[in-house]
Order: sequence, then structure tokens, then C-alpha cells
Amino acid sequence: MRRIRQRVGGFAGGLLLLLTTGTGAMATVPVACKGTLYLTFDTGNMRHAELIADILARHGVKATFFVAQEKTVRGDQALDDTWAPYWRARVAEGHAFGSHTWRHGSFRDDTGRHVRYRLSDGRSELLDAQGVCEEIRRPDTRFQELTGHRLDPLWRAPGGRTTPNALAAANACGYRHVAWAPAGFLGDELPSETHPNTALLQRALTRLRDGDIVMAHLGIWSRKDPFAPMLEPLLVGLKEKGFCFATRRTAP
Repeated sequence: MRRIRQRVGGFAGGLLLLLTTGTGAMATVPVACKGTLYLTFDTGNMRHAELIADILARHGVKATFFVAQEKTVRGDQALDDTWAPYWRARVAEGHAFGSHTWRHGSFRDDTGRHVRYRLSDGRSELLDAQGVCEEIRRPDTRFQELTGHRLDPLWRAPGGRTTPNALAAANACGYRHVAWAPAGFLGDELPSETHPNTALLQRALTRLRDGDIVMAHLGIWSRKDPFAPMLEPLLVGLKEKGFCFATRRTAP
């Protein structure tokens, strides 16, 4: 007689159950998913990059990372040589990767054939299609220099803000935009005074549905009580609901 002991993980096609057989031997068998979620992480300040990677590995979950040359808590930038070991380790683990633009600017509006691109220092530039493509492609080039691995043909606009010209230019140079579901906004950038971790966790566990793209960051400057440690109970709770996890590499 078999006895179910523990649910131990998830993959794109289903959950795994750990079973004890009548002889005491352990075996894993696949169980159909009740839904699939897509975890995604933007670079941010990288404060919790190692913690998030450890939690994902512990739960056997693959995510999609969107990378930009952002300033980190170390005083360097996320695609500097100093971060090469981190990114190489994530490649080896089988995660997916997309561009989050090079300078992490904001695509504000279209002007004729150009896009107004506002930088973090308040300056704006007008980019043509080639300029948009270069802004998206440069992290791809740099990631390959660091890891020997190209980004997947995916990108995410900072803040999720796009324009028709920006989307058309990105599509033309081979990058598909990935936004997130309303329920997938985990709120890790919201003030912790008004959006405590317990409330954000419960909201995600209650609202997430099959096919939702979930978005968080590897570190946020403004939030006083970081949400990153809540990734552990979030994954546990979602697995208990029967969710599996997949990357955006092959998703429609």
C-alpha cells in the first residue's frame, strides 16, 4: 500500500508527489497541475538576489529574470563583471532571461516615428526604431559576455510602460514584450507602512489564477520591510493550491 508523504516540487507539466511504498522505498510520481504560473523578477537593486535564488532552488522553481544595468546595493551595476558569477549560476539552474532595457528608462509617448524615452535623472531622449532596439539589445550582448548565454527573445519595459512605436521596434528586432497580470503584481515596491507583507502575501494567494504572470524585483530601494522573504510562504501556499511554475521562454 502506498502512502503520500509530502508534495516536493513543481514543473511545467505537473507537481511531484513523494510516496512511500510498502517496502519503505521512496518514489516520485507526477500529478496534473491545477494551473501554471510564471514567476518573473526584474533586477532592481539586487539586495535580495541571492536570497531569492536560494528560495527558488530549494523549491525547484524556475523563473524568468529581466535584466538591466541598474545600480545595486554593492555600489556597482547589475551587469558589471562583479555579478557574472551570480548570472552564470542562474543560467546553470535553467532559468529564463529577458531584457529590461540597458538604462532602465521609461518609454513615455510617441512623437512621429520616434519614442520619448525618459531617463532616471529626468532627461529625455527621442529614440528612433534603431535606438529602441539598441536599448533592448544591449543587455543581451552584455549578458552573453558575462555568461556565454544569450537572453531569450523577451523584454519588459521598466514600469511596464510601452508605446506602439516601442513595441513595433522591439518586435522588429526580435523581442516579445512580457507584462504581468494585475493579480501578479506582488507589490514589493509599495510602502510597507500601508501594504504590509502579510497583506501582500494573502492578496497574492487569494487572487492568482492559472496563466498569470507574477512580477517582483531582486531588490527595491524604497520599501522598508522587504517582501523578498515572503517568497518562501508564497511558493508553499501556491503549491498547496496545486499550481505549477514555468518560465516565459516557451509560453505564448
